[in-house]
Amino acid sequence: MDKILVTGSAGFIAGYVIEELLENGYHVVGIDNFSKYGKVKKSYDNHPHYRFVEGDAKDTALLKELISDCDQVIAGAAMIGGITYFHEFAYDLIAENERIIASTFDAAIWAHRHRNLRKINVLSSSMVFESSCMFPTTEGEQFNCPPPQSTYGFQKLACEYFAKGAWEQYNLPYTIIRPFNCIGIGEHRAASETQILSGNIKLAMSHVVPDIINKVLLGQDPLHILGDGNQIRHYTYGADLAKGIRLCLETKNAINEDFNLSTSVSTTVLELAELIWKKINTDKPFRYVCDKPFAYDVQKRVPDVSKAQRILGFTATTSLSEALDIIIPWVRDNITVHDMRR
Repeated sequence: MDKILVTGSAGFIAGYVIEELLENGYHVVGIDNFSKYGKVKKSYDNHPHYRFVEGDAKDTALLKELISDCDQVIAGAAMIGGITYFHEFAYDLIAENERIIASTFDAAIWAHRHRNLRKINVLSSSMVFESSCMFPTTEGEQFNCPPPQSTYGFQKLACEYFAKGAWEQYNLPYTIIRPFNCIGIGEHRAASETQILSGNIKLAMSHVVPDIINKVLLGQDPLHILGDGNQIRHYTYGADLAKGIRLCLETKNAINEDFNLSTSVSTTVLELAELIWKKINTDKPFRYVCDKPFAYDVQKRVPDVSKAQRILGFTATTSLSEALDIIIPWVRDNITVHDMRR
């Protein structure tokens, strides 16, 4: 079975991806410097087909060593966070992530030319469509719509151009993968995040789902939401995304293609908030207030998922309600009194 190098292996999506790969017989090498959450333990740390190396993906020499006997690489390492990240680390998001992706491609190009690496799989983002007005948004729209306004979205678009350039100059095959609003367990508060209050509760600041669950569990009433709640998202469960990413590795027709990986179901933030509220507060009426939103809070993300269905045979099957039944108990077990202002 193939050996896969996963950069950013301690990350949120990577946790689901590595578990999916190991369960399907792959050998996996992971590299991470624990810069986001600090040191974390994974259920597969002692799996016989998994090797973890603590290191920095900007270390090209180390990446060359790790990639030398790999068949494919999943380029997942990046500074990434919720919407507050876009303001707190506007420069670092583009500068640091550019260094990471350049190092990863340098190693991958070398391994493709001098070893047996067959393909690089690039984890991009729905934020490349940040300025799009076409819904549902199809693959290829990133070349037609205005460029992203956030430095994070702009750099993710640059990652896609890295893939394009490496193919054109060095014939390195690629697949570009765009997860939409991944949700699941394992999103801890990032070690570097600034503490910001939403009402009397500190924002978890990773993404909207753990933020809202956190606030409802801590008894916030009325619930504070950012913006008017009409923002549209496609909340996709991590295990579903992991299957789609595995199919990107395995499908021959995925070579030199890009895919939106997402559920087909649209949900507003207000609908999400009310669903979470009712799962936790079974006997209390839903009440909320709207706080001033952050900039770069994209109002509408609606992907066209037909290409992934047609070429990969991928369909996200876990409903938002089913995913929340898994996520809410995990957040409850990991909540602390420090999330509440005293």
